[in-house]
Amino acid sequence: MMTNRILISSLICLALSLLVSACSVAGGRDATVAVAAVDRPVHSVRGVDHVGLTVTDLDATTQFFVEVLGFDHFRSDDSYPSHFLRNGHVIVTLWRVANPDDVVPFNRERNVGLHHLALAVDSFEALARLHDRVRAFPGVRIEFAPELLGGGPTKHMMFREPSGNRMELIHRPPPPS
Repeated sequence: MMTNRILISSLICLALSLLVSACSVAGGRDATVAVAAVDRPVHSVRGVDHVGLTVTDLDATTQFFVEVLGFDHFRSDDSYPSHFLRNGHVIVTLWRVANPDDVVPFNRERNVGLHHLALAVDSFEALARLHDRVRAFPGVRIEFAPELLGGGPTKHMMFREPSGNRMELIHRPPPPS
């Protein structure tokens, strides 16, 4: 009985693999994604609830999120020094490292971890205004100013906030109707 179940499961897996491969060859990457999506759980993920960042300078990074990016500081926890911020779309928690003088900075080419935090902005004009504000904030390092992503029309910029976490601000205009 168990052998039959294993055989049937193996045949089903083989058939699905062949179907995915055939769709991939016939319809490209999107067809593969469509076939794979059939197996999604009923209770799927709806979005990001919050992002937690470890920081070296809790006060400067909090000030950056509040004064430059427009977040509200709604809670703190002194037992594990942290600040909780929100802007109506996302919550960001900032956690201070135990010893800011003894940290190992993230290297996106060698470490596993958060590559960067990307925040969506409302318009190209908002992106330009935020670039000016980010650039003027002490301790921020601009990686690149607003530029087209790929061939456009999306524009983005990358920078390091005061504690060194890599961040992106991005505007994706709606597709033409």
